[in-house]
Amino acid sequence: MTQAKYLEVAKIITDRIDDGTYKTRKPLPDQSTLAQELGVSRLTVKKALDGLERQGRVYKQSGLGTFVSSDIPIKDKNDSPANVFSGLKNQLKSDNVRSKVLSFSVEFPDEQMQKNLDLKKTEPVYNIVRLRIVDDQPFIIEHTYMPVKLVPDLDEDILNDSIYNYLHHKLKLKFGHAYRKIRAAKSNDYDQKYLNAAKDDPMLELEQIVWLSNGQPIEYSESRNRYDQRTYTILENNRF
Repeated sequence: MTQAKYLEVAKIITDRIDDGTYKTRKPLPDQSTLAQELGVSRLTVKKALDGLERQGRVYKQSGLGTFVSSDIPIKDKNDSPANVFSGLKNQLKSDNVRSKVLSFSVEFPDEQMQKNLDLKKTEPVYNIVRLRIVDDQPFIIEHTYMPVKLVPDLDEDILNDSIYNYLHHKLKLKFGHAYRKIRAAKSNDYDQKYLNAAKDDPMLELEQIVWLSNGQPIEYSESRNRYDQRTYTILENNRF
């Protein structure tokens, strides 16, 4: 699969930060200069820099430009930005992510799911439960609902790979925004069976609704991981 141009630009900038070409707390070349050098549009450069800002690699100051961030000593490999919804494979930048489908069905939505996904009771949804496995270790259980009318022809081959890649690259759907709630929970039977959680292990649960760029809700999901497997982070940047 061809990598998006903005991701290529982001990698070039990241490599230059890592090798010291761009120095900590010093400004990057402006967007127009980068666009001209790399042969891309200024919008592509902006999208790359926005992504790097969410990762904490750069920060922007109004009227001054974009600067290289200092290292984050408390950053950990299990950290996941709470404001990113690019899919687990893309977040971890790893090919060692796979999925095991625990259940997959099509059903009519109950009253709550009709509200969550703005559906009529006669409009069916996919009901999907997957175990996400990273480096051959159980990582997350995801319970996802999606409207069939927006995601046609979803099958187990796609579920075993990446739903988000199917949405973005095959169906050409664009996400607009998401609302997330993150909370602590007690382990349940699924956690104990599939995530090797003990009965007294706390779990981290993320509940979310994702909307398309046209305002239609595309996904309601709950994901759960063991307390020591994943953390969610928020990066604040005061630009003024």
